[in-house]
Amino acid sequence: MGLISLLWGIVAMLWMIVALFPLLGWGNWFLIPFAAIGAIIAAIGIALTSPANRGRAKTGLLLNGIVIVVGIFRLMLGGGII
Repeated sequence: MGLISLLWGIVAMLWMIVALFPLLGWGNWFLIPFAAIGAIIAAIGIALTSPANRGRAKTGLLLNGIVIVVGIFRLMLGGGII
């Protein structure tokens, strides 16, 4: 679960970078639910693994959380159209 959430977070982060370009802000409407699913997977990974092996899941949760916050901020700025 930790590896899946980490890879999910990396994909979400790359998608977020693309969605920061002008006229591609509409991508945030799809990015935020995508990253939320990754955060849920990371939370499940944290709950199901031993404390010594939670590093990847915690990193995935952090990446997905950053993407969600930046995506929401970007939507507030441009309304998702610009």
